Amino acid sequence: MNDTVVETSATPTIVLVEDDLELAALVAEYLESKQFQVIQIHEGLSAVDQILNIQPCAVVLDLMLPGKDGITICREIRFGYSGPVMMLTASDDVFDQVTGLEIGADDYVQKPVEPRVLLARLRALLRRTQDHQPSVRDNAKRADLLRVNELVINRSAMSAKLAGVELQLSNPEYEVLLALAEEAGTILTRDELFMRLKNYDYDGQSRFIDITVSHIRKKLGDNAETYLKTIRGKGYMITL
Repeated sequence: MNDTVVETSATPTIVLVEDDLELAALVAEYLESKQFQVIQIHEGLSAVDQILNIQPCAVVLDLMLPGKDGITICREIRFGYSGPVMMLTASDDVFDQVTGLEIGADDYVQKPVEPRVLLARLRALLRRTQDHQPSVRDNAKRADLLRVNELVINRSAMSAKLAGVELQLSNPEYEVLLALAEEAGTILTRDELFMRLKNYDYDGQSRFIDITVSHIRKKLGDNAETYLKTIRGKGYMITL
């Protein structure tokens, strides 16, 4: 079931994929009262096509859905959607959260959902996305291509290559790699990386940065130890 809404350029659009109709209505009403446009999808089978067609500013995605689960949807949309994805879960299973982060989710909110908390987290994700959209002036000030030896990051394309081979990075992986490459030779703490990605303080418990760095290592392959160092008790560093 979908609520068809005509999008206007002045109103940011959120796609909410949630099969609990009461919760979906509550969240949608609250977000709409805060000047968001909300398109609701109540099952998983059509979600991928609709998200790719709509290209919303953000997706709020339930983990458990009829027809197709949230993990599968998140994995499938990442080939054609670069906006932030926030997953909702009633499960406290760390495995579910790790799996979501592995395939491209940007954040998690635990059910029962408090709409004000969801709004704050969404706004943080959107600020992060906007902060990393280069303006014409930004591009004039810095080169689109950032090189660290054989690692080349294209800021405009939000892509990275190592020795000419493109790395298939999720949004969080790209952002962490970019942050480290921009400060190559300098140790960045988990707090600094977390703040850059999430726009709120590190709580000391989230493994988001550690998991993301682990995925980057896998994608760097045999070059991981050459480029990406873990400085015990301090943080991470891209070596020059």
